[in-house]
Amino acid sequence: MDRVKTGIMGFGAGLVPIFDYLYGEGEAVAAIMVALLFFVIMDWISGVRAAKKDNTYASRYGLDGIIRTFFILLLPAGGHLLDVVLYLPGVIFGALALGSLYHVLQSMTANSIRAGWGDWLPLPVLNGLMEWVKSELDKKIQRAESRKDGAKE
Repeated sequence: MDRVKTGIMGFGAGLVPIFDYLYGEGEAVAAIMVALLFFVIMDWISGVRAAKKDNTYASRYGLDGIIRTFFILLLPAGGHLLDVVLYLPGVIFGALALGSLYHVLQSMTANSIRAGWGDWLPLPVLNGLMEWVKSELDKKIQRAESRKDGAKE
């Protein structure tokens, strides 16, 4: 076995117990966390594209986004730890994981619409999505406009 494979195996052997301790064990836990991570990456992609499209891309805001993302990914871990303390069967973990996933999906959808990708959807679907993410989209547009104004000064 070469060093790369050994390193990867060692990394995985160390990471899995840490993941299990923080988030809990089981297929459902792994699936929800993989889904959350997947949609966080999709949110980043759509957010970068939207910011480049409306000329509000700022690396400082992006770096803050990494910290926000780390916080969002740790919320379900805190829920699991509280579940352990309170002897609950994953109730707080589930609520925080699904709440985080809901927020990330809204953000990703709003970013996608800002990026102009909503044009690829049928009108009834786009209208439903617009209604669902209206407040999130309004916040993102306001934030983008304020960053534009700050960049001009």
